[in-house]
Amino acid sequence: MPVTFSRDDVREGLKQVYDPEIGINIVDLGLVYDADISDQGDVLVTMTLTSLGCPLGPVIVQEVQGALKDFPGVGEVDVKLVWSPPWSPEMMSEDAKDELGIW
Repeated sequence: MPVTFSRDDVREGLKQVYDPEIGINIVDLGLVYDADISDQGDVLVTMTLTSLGCPLGPVIVQEVQGALKDFPGVGEVDVKLVWSPPWSPEMMSEDAKDELGIW
């Protein structure tokens, strides 16, 4: 059965995952770097966290997996945390910057 969802669908689905400390979704924060979708519907989300020692990292990873598990045709959802490039506020969307008052 062909995969019926795209990278854009994955990114849209991940907008329901919020960084609990900042209160903005992980896509607008600029934490999601990539989403690879296999022919079998497995998804590999490559992302970072706002800091290397983020205590809520495991919670965010679980929420990422939960946000995508109900997509029609999705298989395994894996999250690859990377630290390069390191996250910085410049990676946030304009909406996120506005919400936090960063200009």
